[in-house]
Amino acid sequence: METERTFWQRYGGQILLLVVAALLFSGSQLGRIGLFSEAVAADTAVTIPPTPIPSLEQEVTAAADTAVTQTNISLASLPVISDNSLAPLPNPHTYTARPPSHHFQTHVVTGNDTPGTIAEQYGISTDTLIGGNPGLNREANLLQTGAELVILPVDGVLHTVKPGDTLESIADLYGVPVEDIINYEPNNLEYPFFRLIPETQLVIPGASIGQFYFKAPKSVGNNSGGEQKWAVVGTGTFVWPVNGRCLTQFYHGFHPAIDVSTAEGSPVYAADTGTVTYASYAAGTYYDYGNLIVVNHGNGYETFYAHLSGINVYPGQIVNQGDLIGATGNTGRSSGPHLHFEIRLNDFRLNPLDRLSGPVKSCN
Repeated sequence: METERTFWQRYGGQILLLVVAALLFSGSQLGRIGLFSEAVAADTAVTIPPTPIPSLEQEVTAAADTAVTQTNISLASLPVISDNSLAPLPNPHTYTARPPSHHFQTHVVTGNDTPGTIAEQYGISTDTLIGGNPGLNREANLLQTGAELVILPVDGVLHTVKPGDTLESIADLYGVPVEDIINYEPNNLEYPFFRLIPETQLVIPGASIGQFYFKAPKSVGNNSGGEQKWAVVGTGTFVWPVNGRCLTQFYHGFHPAIDVSTAEGSPVYAADTGTVTYASYAAGTYYDYGNLIVVNHGNGYETFYAHLSGINVYPGQIVNQGDLIGATGNTGRSSGPHLHFEIRLNDFRLNPLDRLSGPVKSCN
C-alpha cells in the first residue's frame, strides 16, 4: 500500500502531461481531415454557367404554356369550421314575471243576504263587493242564493289584465296612483320591470268600478253671474222612456235604477224636456253603461238611458218630453237587451218608480 502511494507521487505529474498531449494530438488530426475534405470538394466542383433572366414577355408566354386547367372541386366534402365563441347561450337567463298571488276570502250568498250586510260583515264598501266580482252584473239578479262572491281584502277593484295594458293606462282608468298598484304586494310587480301578464288579475287599491259615481256635465253655458244656464227647464214630471213595463231589476241600494226588458232596437223617449249633456259610449271606468244618453232638465233633475244600441241626439241638443232619442240595446256590461233607466235629483239616485205612473211587473 505504501509502495502504491509512492508510485503516484513519483510519476503522477508525468502521466497527466502524457494524457493532455494525447488529446491535443487527436484534435489536430481531426482538423487536417476537415481541410482535406474541403480541398477535395474544391477540386471536383463544376462551374455552372449563369442563368439568363427572362424578359417580361417571355415570363407571360411561359406561364401561358404551362397553365393548368382548374378543376371544379365540390365544397360539400370540405369540413365546416364553426366558431361559437361569441354565440349566445342556447338558454339565456331572462327575466320571467311572477303572476299575482292572491288569496281571497269567498262568501256564499244566503237567502237573507243583502249587499249592505255582506259589505258590513267584511268591512268593505258595497262598490268594492262588485269591484271584486267582475262576473257580477248590476243589470242582473246579483245576489242569487248559493252564488259565491270574492271578498277583496281592501276597498278597490279586481282588474283583469288585457293585452296592451300598462300600469299607467290602468292607473288612468281608475284614477289612482301607479305606486298604489305596485305597492300592493300580492300583485307581484317587481322592480324594475313591473311586467304585466295578460289574463291575470290585479287588485287596484282605492279604485271604484265607477258607475255609482259617474257625473255627466252639468251645464252647456253659464250666465253673467257664473250660474248654470239652461235654455229649457223640464216639467218636473216624467213619462216612461220605453213602451214596456216588465222589469228585470228593481231599484235598491246596490242598483239605484230600474231595468226594463225590451226587444233590442226598441225606441227610447226623453222622460222630460231638457238638454242633452252626454251622448256617447261611456268611457273609462263607466264602461258598464255602454252607449249612454244623459238629459239635464235644468231643475236639478237628470235622467240616464244606458245600454243603448243607437243614439239619435248630441250634447247640447234640446229635447222635449216624449221625443225619440235612441234605441234599446245590449252594450256595456249587460246580460241582455234592456234599458237601464235612472232619475237623479242633485246627483242623488231616486227610485224611478216613485216618479213614473202605471203598474209594472217582474220578468224574473
